[in-house]
Amino acid sequence: MQLTGQPFLILTIILVPVSVLLALLLWGRVRGPKPVQLLTRLVMILFCQATAVTMVFVMVNNANLIYGNWSDLLGSDSHVRAVPDPPAADAGAGTPAGQPGAGNDAKPAKVLQQFKGVGDPLVPSDVQTTDLKGQLSGVDGEVNVWLPPQYNDPAWKDKKFPVVELLPGFPGSSKTWFGTLKVSDQLKPLMQSGQVTPFILISPRTQLISTTVDTGCANVPGKVNADTWISQDVPNMIIDNFRADPSPAAWAVAGYSAGGHCADRMALLHPERYRAGISLSGYSDPGAEELSLTAKDPKLRQAANPLYILQHAANPPKVALFQSGNKGDGYEDGQALAAAAKAPTTVTVQETTGPHTPSVWRPMLPDVFKWLTALIPAPH
Repeated sequence: MQLTGQPFLILTIILVPVSVLLALLLWGRVRGPKPVQLLTRLVMILFCQATAVTMVFVMVNNANLIYGNWSDLLGSDSHVRAVPDPPAADAGAGTPAGQPGAGNDAKPAKVLQQFKGVGDPLVPSDVQTTDLKGQLSGVDGEVNVWLPPQYNDPAWKDKKFPVVELLPGFPGSSKTWFGTLKVSDQLKPLMQSGQVTPFILISPRTQLISTTVDTGCANVPGKVNADTWISQDVPNMIIDNFRADPSPAAWAVAGYSAGGHCADRMALLHPERYRAGISLSGYSDPGAEELSLTAKDPKLRQAANPLYILQHAANPPKVALFQSGNKGDGYEDGQALAAAAKAPTTVTVQETTGPHTPSVWRPMLPDVFKWLTALIPAPH
């Protein structure tokens, strides 16, 4: 039974009154020594509480898509097949900004994928998914793709489309942007009216090791090549399978919370891939996430910090950053990036109010993508 499906939610709702009714019916029928009676009744109470807690958890999870499936919830599903040396063009957390990583720079073979519907009732039916085996990173995981309304229009058949890579928080499902934040539902009419560029929207898996390890979207020697997965394997696959514009001027990366940290980091480290980075309530110091893998080592923690990357770049990267956050929740980090930025780097900071939840980020998306449209216009 699917974790995020309606059948499981209905089951948890039914179990709550059933558990209470059973406890009431059986309470006076418990037999045996006093200790046995006490223990049995305690188990009844705990079972009632467990069903109530489970129901609330499922409701919250369905509303926020924190865990997309049972494997994510149980933390039993590793997506790291191997940890090869990153390609020479790649800069991971262990590599100073602007410097090549170890390994070779051979062009990977073309990857043609089969796509299918996500099959989740919380996700729009026009979102497609595929399971990708990363050639360069050694990471395997799903990649969700949504095509703009113009993509299959005969008038646009010769056009190549810009792309936005969407990164969830931690823990977080690759489906959250489409299910909880409703990014495609909100942007589709704006794309049809010409207010927003018709972007291809993609969301790759970023929870790669377990629910207790946040990779920080970085390459960590001997652990994971999350950076290479996001910045090379996933874009290469999208370019191989769709009419996606391969130029860095046509790509952006966006994230919320831990995904916002990743978006800043990826954009600043990879101006050869991304024109812009969008961080919604993100942070700079990896240590803001106590389960961050990059925060465990002082050198990795420093090298993975977007502020450090910007301050120590050999040349200011040609990227535009959009930073939003409440005071104490990303706003000051955005201001620090703005203060450190030198042309051609630009940083736009917007203060928000409200909790660290999708209820704040969801209504921001139309205006955020209008800001991005000014940077990456529709193909001509």
